[in-house]
Amino acid sequence: MKVIHLSQSDTTGGAARAAYRIHYGLRYSGIDSSMWVNKASAGDWTVQGPSSKFNKVSAAVRPHLLSPLVKTLKTANPILHSPAVLPSQWVKRINASDAVIVHLHWVQNEMLSIADIGRIERPIIWTLHDMWAFCGAEHLSNDNRWHDGYRHDNRPPHESGFDLNRWAWNRKRKHWQQPIQIVTPSSWLADCVRESALMRDWPVTVIPNPIDTDRWCPLPQALARTLLGLPADVPLLLFGAVGGTAAYHKGFDLLQAALKFMRDAPVDKGIELVVFGQRAPKYQPDIGFPIHYTGHLHDDLSLRALYSAANVMVVPSRQEAFGQTASEAHACGTPVVAFDTCGLPDIVSHQQTGYLAKAFDAEDLAKGINWVLQHPEPESLSQASRDKVLRDFEQGHVAVQYIDLYKRVLASL
Repeated sequence: MKVIHLSQSDTTGGAARAAYRIHYGLRYSGIDSSMWVNKASAGDWTVQGPSSKFNKVSAAVRPHLLSPLVKTLKTANPILHSPAVLPSQWVKRINASDAVIVHLHWVQNEMLSIADIGRIERPIIWTLHDMWAFCGAEHLSNDNRWHDGYRHDNRPPHESGFDLNRWAWNRKRKHWQQPIQIVTPSSWLADCVRESALMRDWPVTVIPNPIDTDRWCPLPQALARTLLGLPADVPLLLFGAVGGTAAYHKGFDLLQAALKFMRDAPVDKGIELVVFGQRAPKYQPDIGFPIHYTGHLHDDLSLRALYSAANVMVVPSRQEAFGQTASEAHACGTPVVAFDTCGLPDIVSHQQTGYLAKAFDAEDLAKGINWVLQHPEPESLSQASRDKVLRDFEQGHVAVQYIDLYKRVLASL
């Protein structure tokens, strides 16, 4: 069975890393899987990126060509908006290939246009890594247009200018005439698909993002801290995201609010925070505790060491399709504190592998952090976190679920 995965990148960003892990797990399970990307960074021969200098430049420039169009939309939603307008050469290659399944992932940044997706002639599986597929141009949404349909009369008050989201959503309705088999990594995102005006009649299956549990496993905490130059004898909280503290939907401001509740708690004397995904800013926030900034960590070993060094990983996201940093932390035996929302309850088992605070309640988030730090048996909490990943997210187990889905899709033709 030959499968082609399409993804904007192979390793840059959480969606790309998830796609690459799915591809890698399928190859490990005997599937003839290859990955086609606009930006190849892994150095893996099974990943095909632009081969010529012209194509590399073209792939890098394409996302910026639509910036003037995106700027005609005035919105308070800071999340990326992707019009997906420019036609590409990918569809011609796909339709001329011998692939029996085309597996789409995060194909925005003008990798594929909306019309391109409708022109693919092979059976499609589409793993969603955010809400874009059933929204307008936005990748995450806090209003109900994706649920009700993008009408003239339900535009949110924070938007003005050209209604880019309605225009993109109507193009999806026009070009996507046949339902596509959707996969989501979390139950929450699957429910969104089922409730969406665009895809509510499309088939959707929940398959979690996989992780290589041989590669992602605990390091001795003392060794990890020594390797990273972190203090040896204080409780370390860990926060990280692409974009670091600046990404609003990742909720660093909510973590700051939680830390205010913790400043006077006796158990928390000496706590320090570690932030990955950005370098130290010129003006650092005053949170009452020292902050260590690691910058962007691009290799798995450094991230594995960082998770192993922490006492608790805090994921205070407002929206999270899955929560890959949470599953990576668990794989390294690190408990996670998060909000009880979106994809995170699929990963964190409340008061078993961490703590799920009431959504966006900073005081309860602080309570959860303290619950982990004061746990009477931290080793059992760490082992439960690791066991959760081995049971639910191990790459071979996830690959079997995808292979079964491929077979069902092909049998239904």
